[in-house]
Amino acid sequence: MFGATLNPYELSRTCGGSSGGAAVALACGMLPFADGSDLGASLRNPGNFCNVVGFRPSPGRVPGWPASDAWQTLTVIGPLARTAADCALLLSAMAGPDARDPTSIAEPGKIFLRNLDRDFRNTRIAWTRDLGGLPVEPEVTRVLEPCRRVLSSLGCTVEDAEPDLAGAEEAFHVLRAVGFVQKYGELLKTQRDKLKADVVWNIEQGLALDGARVARAQALRTRIFHRMREFMQRYEFLCLPVNQVLPFPVTQPYVAEINGVKLDNYLDWMKTCYFITVTGHPAISVPAGFSAEGLPVGLQIVGRYRDDFGVLQLAHAFEAQTQAWKRRPPAAE
Repeated sequence: MFGATLNPYELSRTCGGSSGGAAVALACGMLPFADGSDLGASLRNPGNFCNVVGFRPSPGRVPGWPASDAWQTLTVIGPLARTAADCALLLSAMAGPDARDPTSIAEPGKIFLRNLDRDFRNTRIAWTRDLGGLPVEPEVTRVLEPCRRVLSSLGCTVEDAEPDLAGAEEAFHVLRAVGFVQKYGELLKTQRDKLKADVVWNIEQGLALDGARVARAQALRTRIFHRMREFMQRYEFLCLPVNQVLPFPVTQPYVAEINGVKLDNYLDWMKTCYFITVTGHPAISVPAGFSAEGLPVGLQIVGRYRDDFGVLQLAHAFEAQTQAWKRRPPAAE
């Protein structure tokens, strides 16, 4: 409606879409913090691409109302900010129980007002460069590799390891398609000509499903949750790329290929994010460094089930070491 929102670090690149406008405003100093929602990566993507913090809390941490499906837990509401501490401050106001949301967590939001400082000595962290073989641009890997040493400098024990998330792609696409039918199915009938082609595709994917496919997706997600839960009994945190690519040209609709590997649809360059969505665990994108071209790269930190505060604590300690978040975009200077 108003034209493309540009990445403030490089005006020819995308800001990450979804809550990208909020992320750009934060990077440029126009806002102290902002809220948004995250299904596949709508808080983490723009946080990653704009050198700010994008936090996907646990489902139910921030109540959602009204909702076409009060029981869904794929989409969550969360904060964006320049630092983990600012994210925690906003989350303290956003979080808490709400009788209108049956999934809302009983803990009050004030728990996020506690001091984020923590001693991370002997904390076990799993480190993965590609979450089990996903294509990742070499420059993303190069920028993130020193972050492993940062975590070690905090006293953490960092090991190469990754959870078994087999089935996450199918579970995500099926359950996401069901959500599109719930939200926009009527619009397809009455205003199809006004809908973007990608939205039409998503709705039609949902309409083509049968009960068996939906039941299988729910079962897959359940198995993935338990595999992740068991994995996180050994490791307190999982660290990995936020996205598999650097911010791409704003004129490019989406990434169709990574390292010669062709992608099936417009979402698959963010599998490192939406696979985590399926697990139901909290995840944050925290500024980690810059590419040779000066493009932001974030680190994704995933915590144990409902340990939102722990994720914020590690993000806080990490950003204090890297100071990457302090590098302002040329557009703000």
